[in-house]
Amino acid sequence: MSPKLNGTVIVTYRCNARCNMCNRYKAPSRPEEEISLETIRKLPPMYFTNITGGEPFIRTDLKEIVRELYKKSDRIVISTNGFFTDRIVDLCREFPNVGIRISIEGLEQTNNEIRGLEDGFNRGYTTLKNLREMGMKDVGFGMTVQDRNAPDLVPLYQISNEMGMEFATASLHNSFYFVESKNIIHDRPMVAQNFENLVNKLLKSNSPKKWMRAYFNHGLINYIYGQKRLLPCDMSFDTFFIDPYGDVMPCNGTKDKEVMGNLNDQTWDELWNSPEAEAVRKKVRCCDRNCWMIGSVSPAMHKYIWVPGIWVVWHKFKALIMKKPYSMYENKIVRDYRDGKVTKAELDRCSTCNLCGVTNDGLSDASREQLKHKTGEEIVDADIAAQIDVSV
Repeated sequence: MSPKLNGTVIVTYRCNARCNMCNRYKAPSRPEEEISLETIRKLPPMYFTNITGGEPFIRTDLKEIVRELYKKSDRIVISTNGFFTDRIVDLCREFPNVGIRISIEGLEQTNNEIRGLEDGFNRGYTTLKNLREMGMKDVGFGMTVQDRNAPDLVPLYQISNEMGMEFATASLHNSFYFVESKNIIHDRPMVAQNFENLVNKLLKSNSPKKWMRAYFNHGLINYIYGQKRLLPCDMSFDTFFIDPYGDVMPCNGTKDKEVMGNLNDQTWDELWNSPEAEAVRKKVRCCDRNCWMIGSVSPAMHKYIWVPGIWVVWHKFKALIMKKPYSMYENKIVRDYRDGKVTKAELDRCSTCNLCGVTNDGLSDASREQLKHKTGEEIVDADIAAQIDVSV
């Protein structure tokens, strides 16, 4: 029997947020085409499943999807913007073991500017508080760090810590999934300094999980300086993504959509062992994007546990004798930039940012066709208005 996989199910590309680092809201999927329960039943056994979007709670049948995925998966975490509080609370009553990560991009003003959701911070924060009061254990914040919100990194961590919540971080990325090619960190030393402050807070905690998170954030500094990944990428070997159209992909970090097969039309074994899947795996082995997202790094940290393990032991030892056990200057590239050995222009060239790039949106022809007549925002706003109308 083959080992369990790590899977991410993108249930929709519809989104009601207007984030400045992601243009997915401009390129939604058509509800009629979105992954069905029938296709979800064909997924393989998984030790971990992330449900994401778009905004997953736009789907009114999300409870049915979670019910099916629990037959396949040991653990499920849903990534959401927290807007649909009632739907989230309702789902969590039925599934108290599900994980919820609400994207909050900083303190109130910063978050609302970045995410473009009216009163988004208070909605997200209130949803999290409601879930904690219900006794939900696996809840927390997710933050994508950029120049605009880096100073809020530690304050937001402290809020999550006081509430006894998880705190997940990411940095700007470019890919077809985000419908973006122009994301870039401008002031790397400033952003790295805020990551350094967070790493030291995490190392000073009593939680081994937070010590591992410290290593992950150390890797984010390495990533924003455009360097080679600290751990191998095994996406498409033991980890996969499936999009709203049933296309199975290695990950969500590629420039263009890479397809291993389509689960609507194939069995899982046919798809996973197909020549198309092997061709994608060859591409992954030569991939130079050096992504550092939790979806690819978490499985790698488990698989190559001695690498973060040694790093954590060394830094915990330093924490016994030093106030600040971690410095961003442990990264040679950070020292080289400080010392003028590399220029900002050279670092910019190492990033995946392409100001002239044409971004693939990963949509089906039918989903793209609807955008000829209306914007993605108009389509999704009408969609949500109709849902609310029906439920009233």
